[in-house]
Amino acid sequence: MTRAVDLLKSKFGVSQLYKYGLKDENGEIILEIFWHPLTIAEREMIQKKSATEDANDFALQLMIEKALDKDSKRLFADGDKASLRREVNANTLQEIQLAMLESGSEKEVDQAKADLKS
Repeated sequence: MTRAVDLLKSKFGVSQLYKYGLKDENGEIILEIFWHPLTIAEREMIQKKSATEDANDFALQLMIEKALDKDSKRLFADGDKASLRREVNANTLQEIQLAMLESGSEKEVDQAKADLKS
């Protein structure tokens, strides 16, 4: 019989990969963002790094920490936070952050994995 922890890890573990395509005003994808599911340990680490109870700061730090390119390299460095806060449209950042926070409900895990392998 399969242990519950093993079942949870295989079906909902960090090996899953999600993908979001950020589109411009013409509907063309200008940036593909990949990420793995958020774990409790990562959530705690992000909360400590954000050093505030502000939900916007948490979401921005989440995006900085978790966003990957197609080669599984981080898209953002820790030092990008100030620039993102001051120089990028808030709605655009929220669009990415919402996709990351809602992952698992609508994203195509198998498709994202297939895209990374190709």
